[in-house]
Amino acid sequence: MTTRYTRTAIGLHWLMAAGLIGTFSLGVYMHELPFSPTKLQLYSWHKWAGVTLFSLALARLAWRAGHRPPELPATMPRYMRHGAALVHGALYLLMLAIPLSGWLMSSAKGVTTVWFGVLPLPDLLSKDKELGDLLQEVHESLNLGLLALVIAHAVAALKHHFIDRDDILVRILPGQR
Repeated sequence: MTTRYTRTAIGLHWLMAAGLIGTFSLGVYMHELPFSPTKLQLYSWHKWAGVTLFSLALARLAWRAGHRPPELPATMPRYMRHGAALVHGALYLLMLAIPLSGWLMSSAKGVTTVWFGVLPLPDLLSKDKELGDLLQEVHESLNLGLLALVIAHAVAALKHHFIDRDDILVRILPGQR
């Protein structure tokens, strides 16, 4: 039985973490900027990152389907095992739902998403300002939920490392044996 994630899983985990932090930070920053060419460029970059993160989330799910994660420590109480499973499931759900909600929002607002300025994605909805505004609220709320879960996830990993002194954190760190 392995006690570490595969190199691919570790790479995808940390690439996704960096991408989520960067894209979330960009979203918060650009949201309050006055309308300008810079703001439009930042929105394009945010969308490109969102489409890329959606693709990475699908890749993570595909990898995980064929590569079971290491078992949790036998000393971990059942409620913690269930909590960990729920949080991981919610993280995956949000990593898919957030970019999808952004794509739906852009479609409803009448703004086509063009990945890296080259590949136009089809609009998923007809232009509808009220729906676009509602989807913007959904997108923002989902992001706040993801932020809370990511913080809880990180705090739990640090708790396991520094208080429980188990291998939960170490097995996902790059470069560890």
